[in-house]
Amino acid sequence: MPSYTIHNKDELKSIAKTLLPYISKKPVVAFYGKMGVGKTTLIKAICKEIDVVNTVTSPTFTLVNEYLTKNGDEVYHFDFYRIKEIEEIFDFGYEEYFYSGHYCFIEWPEPAESILPEHTLCVKISEDTKGLRKISFPD
Repeated sequence: MPSYTIHNKDELKSIAKTLLPYISKKPVVAFYGKMGVGKTTLIKAICKEIDVVNTVTSPTFTLVNEYLTKNGDEVYHFDFYRIKEIEEIFDFGYEEYFYSGHYCFIEWPEPAESILPEHTLCVKISEDTKGLRKISFPD
């Protein structure tokens, strides 16, 4: 499992580029990590690399934000932090997003684990005692 240590935000661009070949094979990406560890920040870096033209923000209250790339491709950004019951995910028609073939970036995926597509890429972000971030994902 590849893992990378991030010393500062400037290094996120290279990590985003490193993730792109994996994401292109598995466009549904689940981001795991504690509050404030940098899930949204990494997603912003990835979105910049794939030429998203919209402002990327955490969809904490809306559940999903939809973005467009310069080529007109759709990108979906989910935040399931406030999900209490899986039915809430069913209610907004997750299948249309997850099986669309478009990029789907999911923060706080735990409530949806039983319905994530088989091909989901899991990215784990952790913080050590010195405040450095470690990003790991299956090879």
